[in-house]
Amino acid sequence: MKDRVIDPRATEVIDPALRPRRFDEYVGQDHITQNLRVYIQAAKSRGDSLDHVLLSGPPGLGKTSMAYIIAEELGVDVRTAAGPTLERGGDLAAILTSLGEREVLFIDEVHRLPRTVEEVLYPALEDFEIDVILGSGPGAQSVKLPLPRFTLVGATTRSGMLTAPLRARFGIHCAFDLYKADDLDRILTRSARHLGVTITPTASRELARRSRGTPRIANRLLRRARDFAQVEGDGTIDLPLVRVALERLEIDATGLDKMDRRVIETMGLKFDGGPVGLDTLAAAIGESADVIEETCEPFLLQQGMIMRTPRGRVLTRLGWEHIGHPRPTAP
Repeated sequence: MKDRVIDPRATEVIDPALRPRRFDEYVGQDHITQNLRVYIQAAKSRGDSLDHVLLSGPPGLGKTSMAYIIAEELGVDVRTAAGPTLERGGDLAAILTSLGEREVLFIDEVHRLPRTVEEVLYPALEDFEIDVILGSGPGAQSVKLPLPRFTLVGATTRSGMLTAPLRARFGIHCAFDLYKADDLDRILTRSARHLGVTITPTASRELARRSRGTPRIANRLLRRARDFAQVEGDGTIDLPLVRVALERLEIDATGLDKMDRRVIETMGLKFDGGPVGLDTLAAAIGESADVIEETCEPFLLQQGMIMRTPRGRVLTRLGWEHIGHPRPTAP
């Protein structure tokens, strides 16, 4: 279901005005921003580079924005790359040698770095140098090339897939949580102001409540509500219009869409509520296991509708209630 409106992995061109630039503009994740303020201020007072930072958590929670904020607060430039695009060690070496002193290198999906690229990264992160091979054959020589002291900011949605040596080289680990509705409400109010659209407080709270704890989804739903307001309303996003728009988008009162409901309905009606393995569930639905694990499970777990057990996924009482079927009683 690549057209899911509430898929947190889906990316689109983001209005620069919606992206926070400083900690003062960043809403939520207080436990992260408060600590990073201290680390950054300490590094600047020493005239040193910030320790390497790992940002982990579900997609759409602001990890990329945080990387840019870190660079902005440090007062340095940021270079960006994606793990899957760095196919050879030379690709990474070219970026590393072009960095300036104390600059930030942001690598998205850092867990998808090839092993050969990781091996180039290890000495760069630890000793700020890389090994360059000069020549070939028996006469080849390894020369250590010094690098400026830089900060790597790595973002990952699958921190468990990071190799132990790479994880150990990050001095700062920031784990992002799903947002509370109050924080999403503040984000939506700010976004509506920057988009030049009027939204009522009740409409903003309703969108926040159905945004699955994810700012990216909240802003996407705001833009879709704006479309409905312009075409089928008077331009103002109010509560009745939001409810109509979300109904047309098949997003229910708890923020679940058609895909989420298929997951819990399949668990209940085909597998008696589980336990059922992820691969088996994915095959029954006709979707990949990664899609279920990354885009459906985090919110279903947060809502208490499913549980993970050593034997597989299990539908909870709340999950049974949501699909409108009685929970089977034990024989």
